Amino acid sequence: MRKIAATVSRAAYPLSVFQYRDYAFVWSSTTLVGMGTQMEVVVLGWLILAETESPFLVGAISAARMSLNIFALLAGVVADRVPRNRLLAIVEFLMGGFGLAMLLLIFIGALVTWHIFLITVAVGMVRVFQMPSEQSLVADTLPDDRIASGAAFNTLGRNIAMLIAPLVGGVLFKGFGAQGAFTAIACLYFLSGLFALNIRLTGSVAFVKREGPERESIFRAVLGGFKYVKGQQVLWGTLVLALIIESSGWTFHTTLMPVFARNVLDTDSVGLGLLMFAFGFGAVIGSLGWSMIRNLRHVGKLMIASVVVWHASILVFSTSESLYLSMAIVSITGAGFASTQVFILSALLRTAQFEYRGRVMSLRSLAIYAFALGSLSSGAMAGVWGAPQAAKVIGVTGIVLVLLLAVLAPKLRRF
Repeated sequence: MRKIAATVSRAAYPLSVFQYRDYAFVWSSTTLVGMGTQMEVVVLGWLILAETESPFLVGAISAARMSLNIFALLAGVVADRVPRNRLLAIVEFLMGGFGLAMLLLIFIGALVTWHIFLITVAVGMVRVFQMPSEQSLVADTLPDDRIASGAAFNTLGRNIAMLIAPLVGGVLFKGFGAQGAFTAIACLYFLSGLFALNIRLTGSVAFVKREGPERESIFRAVLGGFKYVKGQQVLWGTLVLALIIESSGWTFHTTLMPVFARNVLDTDSVGLGLLMFAFGFGAVIGSLGWSMIRNLRHVGKLMIASVVVWHASILVFSTSESLYLSMAIVSITGAGFASTQVFILSALLRTAQFEYRGRVMSLRSLAIYAFALGSLSSGAMAGVWGAPQAAKVIGVTGIVLVLLLAVLAPKLRRF
């Protein structure tokens, strides 16, 4: 009985991160805002495709969400100067407000394509401040020895959102139109903001924040963040890897998936939701598996391997013309995607010192600019050559670049 009890205790140990009240609120806020974001990705992609019949504009709307990511540099400085919990709440309430604006335009019958792009750009600018504050709060609310578990569960929460939200978004769009989908999206954003308001920062975290870069100019604070990252091969190697996946693998399930669903697999918004559900299922399984490991080691090697698996599965997916076979393949894609996210977040939070954490995470957010370029190019390739050929280019590019990085950053491999 003692052995059984000890085994159960060891298995349950990773879940004990939720005993930390403030981390539990961070996780809840992250999961809810992730659900709103994932619903928004599916709904915007399908809405633009239905309105314009243009794969290029599907890529353009994805790029528009990231077009003002240059503000990530400012966001990192702000996240190192102000209470991150309050910053996160403000960001999520503003996202809910823009959701209501989209909803109002739909109800009065005034929504046109340029409105969608304008609101999407505005939401994207606000969202830039979300990542540095949200992900830094994972480490701010946990002891150092629990950060890896917290990072894994934070990724799990986002992947649970990825599992549920796209399918719900597709069903709501088909059953109630864009207005039904955006009502749910706005509600999720507001609810996530309420959870963020309940996060408390106390003790050593509050003390260190008072000793932070408040007296520096914004330019010097940004420059200091760059210098800090430059001197840490694990940090810059991880950020370069983030650039690689944002320009390749990320564009597959955001930009190309609606085109595959409609033009290759001959299905509707519910079929798209099923594909994204399968992707999310794989992502949940992948992140759940890593979250249950007590002491995660060899993060660098695992990170590189997961990127290779992710992009290899994209190559296999590009050959499928069956919805159900595609769902099986894309679940593996989701597992590779989620594993990569766990390892990236774990590497950054473990390595970065508290006073630089916001700026380091803002550089991770800035890497999303590569997604905007990759999304435009993948949408253009799908329009000219078709989605399968575009997916093949994405898969090969990701594998080649990450293997090259493994050679150039040996400390990352050994981390």
